[in-house]
Amino acid sequence: MVYLDYSATTPVLHDVLDSYNKTTKTYIGNVNSIHSLGVKSKELYQSAKKQIADLLKIDIEEIILTSGATEANNLALIKTIEALNKKGEIIVSKLEHPSIYKICDYLKNEGYKIIYVENTSEGVIDFEDLKNKVNDKTLLVSICAVNSELGIRQPLQTIRQIINKQNKNVLFHSDITQAIGKVNINLRSVDLASMSAHKIYGPKGIGFLYKNKKVKIKPLLIGSTKYEEYRPGTPPLPLLVSMSKAIRIALNDLDKKEIYVHKLNEKICDNLKKFPNILINKTKYSIPHILNISLMDIKSETFVHALEEHEIYVSTSTACSKGNESIAVMSLYNDSKRANSTLRISISHLSTNEEIKKFNTYFNEIYEKLISLK
Repeated sequence: MVYLDYSATTPVLHDVLDSYNKTTKTYIGNVNSIHSLGVKSKELYQSAKKQIADLLKIDIEEIILTSGATEANNLALIKTIEALNKKGEIIVSKLEHPSIYKICDYLKNEGYKIIYVENTSEGVIDFEDLKNKVNDKTLLVSICAVNSELGIRQPLQTIRQIINKQNKNVLFHSDITQAIGKVNINLRSVDLASMSAHKIYGPKGIGFLYKNKKVKIKPLLIGSTKYEEYRPGTPPLPLLVSMSKAIRIALNDLDKKEIYVHKLNEKICDNLKKFPNILINKTKYSIPHILNISLMDIKSETFVHALEEHEIYVSTSTACSKGNESIAVMSLYNDSKRANSTLRISISHLSTNEEIKKFNTYFNEIYEKLISLK
């Protein structure tokens, strides 16, 4: 099997799964219980959260556990804005995850104005446009750290400075799901950040929202437990411990991993360049882990299933999107045909040269076959 869909989800690492199993078997007490089993579980719960906080250089009380990035995005946008208790404007980019756009649709129906900031031809946020759109009516800006389809990385610190200069009261949120474990991230550049463990070789069903302790937020749920104020309920201790382990592993040797992935990315690109009707959708700001291409004369879904017959797995776009057109590719190139024919090849430091060689070989074979049938 050649798995090249790591941006959709990642396999759980053995060490991470081992942490889950050991925690499940050994720490059976409820974190909220006052007996010794509960106290033992509470100590591990606090230790796991502290490890995450230390790794990301934030405070332990700034971590809100969630079921994943989508829930974290809901908390970040809806519940922080509700806490402000006033109507206003929300600025988002045209390179966001579909969950952000769905939340914006909801907020628009609630009376908030949604404004889209432009990006440059290289995919980076247009700083002048952002500067012109942030004003005294702006409540929140949401811009992802790395786009899930094109891999374009945004300069969060610079964006933060522009926002502050225009209106220091504006909240700044970033979905860092595709960035964490791939590139260095400074969470102090933002007020709020969302992530999901299953993108960094952790288990599905857990993520967190980083919330700067100065930011006010309304709870997502109403409950009676005391250790998760904004998202009450019995903390999923095995999932938390597993996520903590996954984050620790993911942050090791980031630069070394990125150099390796870049070499694999180049091997695929060098092969694709011999096909004139295949367009490579990347800019100098795209991280190497995500490679997006457009098959201008073949249906991308057909190609995905043809590769699947050889146990090679890629995707057409982000796993959570509906419809064929890539919003990100359309935003960057303004070409509907190009945006409707995308393949996303997402590479990991776990990918091997042999896997990339196999991918290239079968890619060429399938492409030439499908072209000949046309």
